[in-house]
Amino acid sequence: MSDASTPAVRLVDVRKTFPGAEGAAVERLSLDVPRGSVVALIGPSGCGKTTSLRMINRLIEPSAGRVEVEGRDTSTVDPIALRLGIGYVIQAVGLFPHRSIADNIAVVPRALGWDRARIASRVAELAELVGLEQDQLQRFPDELSGGQQQRVGVARALAADPPLLLMDEPFGAVDPVVRGRLQQELLALQARLHKTIVLVTHDLDEALLVADRVALLDRGGRLAQYAEPDRLLQEPAEPFVTEFLGADRSLRRLALREVGELSLRDGPVVTRGTDRATARAVLAREGGDWLGITDGVRFLGWVPAAGLAGEGPVPEDDLEAPAALVGPDDTLRAAMDRIMTARTAVAVVVEDGRFRGVVTLELIRRALAEPHTPSPQTPPSPEPSPEGSR
Repeated sequence: MSDASTPAVRLVDVRKTFPGAEGAAVERLSLDVPRGSVVALIGPSGCGKTTSLRMINRLIEPSAGRVEVEGRDTSTVDPIALRLGIGYVIQAVGLFPHRSIADNIAVVPRALGWDRARIASRVAELAELVGLEQDQLQRFPDELSGGQQQRVGVARALAADPPLLLMDEPFGAVDPVVRGRLQQELLALQARLHKTIVLVTHDLDEALLVADRVALLDRGGRLAQYAEPDRLLQEPAEPFVTEFLGADRSLRRLALREVGELSLRDGPVVTRGTDRATARAVLAREGGDWLGITDGVRFLGWVPAAGLAGEGPVPEDDLEAPAALVGPDDTLRAAMDRIMTARTAVAVVVEDGRFRGVVTLELIRRALAEPHTPSPQTPPSPEPSPEGSR
């Protein structure tokens, strides 16, 4: 009997050869998939991604080695029973064209002998979960868009509430806009359901976005590196990994980090009513040509340095709105893009209307230089002052 520490899936020295082929499709692959995690298999054509996936549910039988699911050697389990307990989503969806959407979703529960009421309840629940309208359940697959069909495929895979989902290029047949939406929906579903998911993809950005860990395979099914996305990009294990990730891997890391992870500072900002002498001192210390004004909660706008001459409180006439505005959930890539597009040096961070601090290109650069798991005992050093900020 498995316990919580047992990997949901374990491959031990798995090998697969096909008759007439030169060399192995998969060679001595060992891999542990933690429970409740998303693991992406990626690599060049011919690296054995799909073969490895299909060996998990015995659609392909290993030539050697051992595959375990929930601590059990799959070779000792009836293959039909094994597959009924594993959700499976493929690129072409594989819906039955002459069955309604409801009947497609209900395939596995019916095979397991569920009663009609239970099946109907589960189908309605899943339709809501994956974003299908109730009136779509009586339609046929060719009456739905490609993205809707993919949602049906996911609902069918989830129908019997399996702990494990295998997904083989699940979004490869849809256009980039729909693909992006489906990826976000998968992340939202996983946040609610906490399934174990093994996903095959040829899209590196998709793997980095949706996976907790990425298994990068070389030709012949050799595991080149198995790591969290940020660590994979920051510390490639060998030249093949570096080449596969490409020259822009630092930019890819920006999409994995969020603004809220940064140690934000107030920057050249004061509260309304601050006297101009103090404001000038703050601006001299922080650098730049613009001073931000808040009411203690909200960011009100920027004042040019030239407007701070003389005495009295900082002026609030004709405050300039921030040229770049971001939230804590925005990626560093989005923050950098807004800073550069606005031709400014600072993005103002706002959460639910509250001022959180500022982000600069230097702060983003330093965040990428940090180790993957920064030590809380070693806070980042003070950031150099931005120039020309507003």
